[in-house]
Amino acid sequence: MKLLLDTHVLLWAAGNPDRLSPKLRTLVASPESHLFFSVASLWEIVIKHGLGRSDFRVDASRLRRSLVENGYDELPVAGAHAIAVQSLPRLHEDPFDRMLVAQAIYEGLTLITADKAVARYPVSILTA
Repeated sequence: MKLLLDTHVLLWAAGNPDRLSPKLRTLVASPESHLFFSVASLWEIVIKHGLGRSDFRVDASRLRRSLVENGYDELPVAGAHAIAVQSLPRLHEDPFDRMLVAQAIYEGLTLITADKAVARYPVSILTA
């Protein structure tokens, strides 16, 4: 299964896996799962860390290195992803979450999120 982790789920999987349900911990750890993280998540972390958000106290460079070392694939933000955002219904205002939804739809990935508003989008979703 090809899985794209949203930013909070990515942070939990990397630093606090107990925040994930047992089912998701098993899925993320499974060799059958192909795990992706988006460059949009790294960008979100850098911006929100710079704003002093307590839930984004992580070094994005160290996180990226750790994810790559642990077998995650980095998903760049492509022009086609940006254009796909315009066709999304306005269920959520956060531009980072909207980009992740567009990427998941465009790339045929299952998005893992804990955000109930994101989970309403017409994409394959697993909730954390």
